Amino acid sequence: MSDEQFLRTPFHGVRRMSAWLQRQGEPVNRKKVWRLMRLMGLMSIYPKPRLSANGAGHKVYAYLLKWPDQAWSPDITIE
Repeated sequence: MSDEQFLRTPFHGVRRMSAWLQRQGEPVNRKKVWRLMRLMGLMSIYPKPRLSANGAGHKVYAYLLKWPDQAWSPDITIE
């Protein structure tokens, strides 16, 4: 496997690397490329999910409702 190609394009994953190798004339499949990349310690660079991260200066407010229907309580005062 060409680690030089990986250094040129570190964002290519297993599928793109296997397609590139097949275009170069190497008879490899995705599983072999995955195994070789794992053996060499190579991992593609891509944006990881940040599901629960808050902003840097974001203020966190306390959840003040005690039960789900509290926000819908009607006001029945008569004047």
